[in-house]
Amino acid sequence: MRLSRFYVPTLKEDPAEAEVVSHRLLVRAGMIRKLTSGIYTFLPLGLRTLNKVAAIVRREMDRAGAQEIFMPSVQPADLWRETGRWDIYGKELLRFKDRHGRDYCLGPTHEEVVTDLVRGEVRSYRQLPVNLYQIQTKFRDEIRPRFGLMRGREFVMKDGYSFDRDEAGAEKSYRDMFEAYVRAFSRIGLGFRAVEADSGPIGGSFSHEFMVLAETGEDTIAVCENGSCGYAANLEKAEVVLPGETPGAPMVPEQAPKPEIVDTPGRHSVDEVCGFLGLDPRDLVKTLIFEADGLPVAALVRGDRELNEVKLRNLLGATDLALADEALVRSLTNAPVGFAGPVGLSGARIVADSELLLSGPVVCGANRADAHLKNVLLGRDAEIERFADLRTVTPQDPCPRCGRGLSFTRGIEVGHVFKLGRKYSEAMNASFLDEDGRERPMVMGCYGIGVSRIVAAAIEQNNDEHGPLFPPSIAAFEVALIGLAGKDRAVADKAEELYRVLSEAGVEVLFDDRDERPGVKFNDADLMGLPMQLILGAKGLAKGLVEAKDRRSGERVDLSLDDFVADFAAWRARVWESWGLESG
Repeated sequence: MRLSRFYVPTLKEDPAEAEVVSHRLLVRAGMIRKLTSGIYTFLPLGLRTLNKVAAIVRREMDRAGAQEIFMPSVQPADLWRETGRWDIYGKELLRFKDRHGRDYCLGPTHEEVVTDLVRGEVRSYRQLPVNLYQIQTKFRDEIRPRFGLMRGREFVMKDGYSFDRDEAGAEKSYRDMFEAYVRAFSRIGLGFRAVEADSGPIGGSFSHEFMVLAETGEDTIAVCENGSCGYAANLEKAEVVLPGETPGAPMVPEQAPKPEIVDTPGRHSVDEVCGFLGLDPRDLVKTLIFEADGLPVAALVRGDRELNEVKLRNLLGATDLALADEALVRSLTNAPVGFAGPVGLSGARIVADSELLLSGPVVCGANRADAHLKNVLLGRDAEIERFADLRTVTPQDPCPRCGRGLSFTRGIEVGHVFKLGRKYSEAMNASFLDEDGRERPMVMGCYGIGVSRIVAAAIEQNNDEHGPLFPPSIAAFEVALIGLAGKDRAVADKAEELYRVLSEAGVEVLFDDRDERPGVKFNDADLMGLPMQLILGAKGLAKGLVEAKDRRSGERVDLSLDDFVADFAAWRARVWESWGLESG
C-alpha cells in the first residue's frame, strides 16, 4: 500500500479526552475516531490490525473444532425473560421497542440467542457436542465509558458457546477452549496470564480470565511466587487461607470482661476510632450494612481489611448487592453511618470473615451515635450466621495452593472462559434425549475474547515515547518502507523496486512515497507502530545498502541491495523471533 493513497490521518497533538496511552496513540496514529461517547469508528489502519486479531482468533477456534455462526445483534425480550435476565441484568442492557411496541435489546452477550438456536435443532445425544462461536459487535451501555477501546459501549467480541451431554464432555470442551485461548494469545505475541476468576452476571460454576500483563491494567492479579505452583487469580476470586487450623468458633475465655460502651464523639472511620482509643486497626471490627436482593445483611471484617463484595455476593447467592443507604442503616442501628455493630443488631443477617474466628476481644460499633463497644467476643456477644472468606487478599497472605508468598501485578482482561453448567439450558428447556430415551438438559460453556480490546491492550503493554510497538502478527503492515528520494530519481526508482519485490514476496508493506520531509516520514512510521522499517536514501544507495530498523529494539542493520531478498528474509525472521513468534 502506498501511503500517498492510504487514508491515515495522523495527529501531532494528543487528544484532550484521552486518559490512557492506548487511547491517545490509537487516535494520534489515525487508527480510530470517536463518533460519540464510548463508540468509535475504525479507520483503515486500525481495521487492518483488528482484522488480524480476529483472523488469529478465528483460526484457533476452527482448529479446536468450534464452528462459526453469525447471530443478530437485536434480541427479543422474550428470550431474556425466559432466563430472568431481562429484569436483573441492569442498565447496561440497552432496551427499546419496535414499531409494534414489542420489547428488544441490543445484545451485550448471546447466551439466550444461541441456546434458543440449539434447542430448536438438537434432539438427541448423537448430535452432541456442539461448539459454536461468532465474532460480532456488542453493545453495553456503560455508565461511564472511558479509556477508548478499553471500556467502550460498543466493541467487537468473539463469543463462543459449547453444548455437551454431561459434565465430562463439558470439562473437555472447557479445556479445549482454554488451550485454544493460550495458543491464540501466544500467536498474537502478547505477555498474558490465565487467572482464576469470578463468573459475574453471566453465571456459571467456574471460570478463568486471560489477562494481558500491563502496568496500566485496571485489574490486580495475585500470583504465587512459586513458579511451579501456577496459582493466579484476580482479586475478586483470590482465596484467603488462614494460618494453622481454624477452630469451629471463637474461643470464649471464662473470665473475659463483658462488653463496655465507650464514647467516640464524631469518630466513625477506622482511623478516627483507632486514633482516639489508641487501638491497632486489627483489634477493630468493621460492620458494613448491605442490601442483598432487597434484604439487609451485615458483613463483618477486621478493621485493617477490605471486604470483598464479590465474595459476599457469592456467599449470599445474591443477584443484586449494594451498600445500604443512610436511611436503612439508621432504621437497623438507630445510629448514623459509622457506628453499626453486631451486638444486639436485629432485622439483618450477620455474616463474618473467617479471620475473625481467630480474634480475641474486639471493638465494634455500639449501634448508638458517637459510641463503640469494647471487650466484644463475637462467639459470645453476637449471633453470627456464618463465617466465610469475605475479604480481599493481600501480598502478606500465603498462596492458597502451596503456602508460598504471593506477588501482585496488573493486567487487562482480554478473554474469559466459563463453565455455565445447566443454568441457561434448564431455564430455556434446551434438552436432549439420552441413550435410554430420557430427557436431560445440556451442559453449557461460554467463551469470550475482546477482539477490539486486544488492539488497545497490545499498545498498553508495548509502547514507547514515539508510539505503539505492535507485534508483527497483528501490526497493520509488517514493514514501513521509507523512501528519502527528494528529487533524486535513482532513489525513487530503487524504492519503487523494493516495494514491488516485497509485495510480490507476500510481505505487507506500507510504502511512504509522499513528498514530505524525512522527519515527518520517520515520525509517522514510528507513530503507526509497524515493527520493521526499511529506510532508503542517496548515501545508502551509493553504497548498495538499505537500512533496516527494528522498531521495538531500535537496532539498525544494513541490508545488501544486491542480496536484498535473502538478507531481508533472514532479518525479518529475527524480528519475529524476538517477539517469540514464527514469521508468517
